[in-house]
Amino acid sequence: MKTLRDVKVGESVKVVKLHGEGAVKRRIMDMGITKGVEVYVRKLAPLGDPIEVNVRNYELSIRKADAEMIEVE
Repeated sequence: MKTLRDVKVGESVKVVKLHGEGAVKRRIMDMGITKGVEVYVRKLAPLGDPIEVNVRNYELSIRKADAEMIEVE
């Protein structure tokens, strides 16, 4: 299983499934990350956390712990 955390800078991927429960999953969905959406990884912070991505034509920073819950292809 490949997650958003495994994606390299400059790659685009498609969201397959969201893992996690309740409030955490809801927060990820509220940020616009839903099944089938295209996600482009723009850059990593100097220490690797958070990850900056483009989703639905806007920029978003997401923690690695949350990125691990997003299954991609």
